Amino acid sequence: MTKFIDEIVSKAKQGYKTIVLPEGEDDRVVEAAKEITEEKIAKVILLGDEKVIKSKFDIKGWSVEGIDIINPETSDRLNEYAEIFYELRKEKGVSKEDALKMAQDVNYFGTLMMKAGHADGMVSGAAHSTADTVRPALQIIKSARKDMGVSSFFFMNKDDNTMIFADCAIAVNPNEQELANIAMQAAQTAVQFGIKPDIAMLSYSTYGSGKGDMVEKVQKATKIAKEMALSDEFKDLGIDLDGELQGDAALVDNVAVLKAPGSTVAGHAKVLIFPDLNAGNIAYKLVQRLGGYEAFGPVLQGLKAPINDLSRGCSAKDIVFTVALTAVQAM
Repeated sequence: MTKFIDEIVSKAKQGYKTIVLPEGEDDRVVEAAKEITEEKIAKVILLGDEKVIKSKFDIKGWSVEGIDIINPETSDRLNEYAEIFYELRKEKGVSKEDALKMAQDVNYFGTLMMKAGHADGMVSGAAHSTADTVRPALQIIKSARKDMGVSSFFFMNKDDNTMIFADCAIAVNPNEQELANIAMQAAQTAVQFGIKPDIAMLSYSTYGSGKGDMVEKVQKATKIAKEMALSDEFKDLGIDLDGELQGDAALVDNVAVLKAPGSTVAGHAKVLIFPDLNAGNIAYKLVQRLGGYEAFGPVLQGLKAPINDLSRGCSAKDIVFTVALTAVQAM
């Protein structure tokens, strides 16, 4: 494991939160649950058929001691959770029968566990789409602030360098206010994980070198974000934010001197805010595949409680780390 992963796992152990894994019948999740429990990273709850899950442990010769296994369809809390969901969604036309059916879905059940205070976080996506994971999060947990919404980020790590890329998975084409909100959420994330909140608002232009609506959006977002950074909510985070900056100006010192002289962020930004999902998603994959960086995410930010998505191609090790990361967010 890299130093960065070691630090996240160590921090998670200190908090020892309860994390629910809805895909308890998946072999990778079973392996991850074993390691998480043995290493005391978090308390694990697996959802699924008890017989199926226990047989997978038995085949491997592993113990299920310390791991809770719950079948949503037969849980004695099913009606309680269905009632919670009904009360949350009845104005949207959800009936009690609908609520009972939805509560039996593993992702909804896991999210409702969190809403009821029976779990601190959830990790899903090994066998489900991002939408399957995110939809119940938005319907049940909801955003910490209604006016800021929910966004996502990736940790990009190589050797001792860890950066945050946002948003690379959720916000398709954020407007200037939404872009500023993403920057503030990313700043909070950076501080939470010990990364300096030096934030670059990225564009194909630096300080007006390019023109067009897309440039103006980032310029306006930068102005809004700078004002937000000085507000009572964010002023203690130590945010240093600048834009609009091109990628090279944000990351390379000698380019920054030429393109953005006097900037306190240019040349050494640790948090990159992309103008839209096209740019963010393409960038993180290029950095991962060509630059040799490890990409961890997408991680959701802005929810009242942490729920995170896995890639369907994830490994057991990926799940272990995501659970550790989620546990840190829950602290």
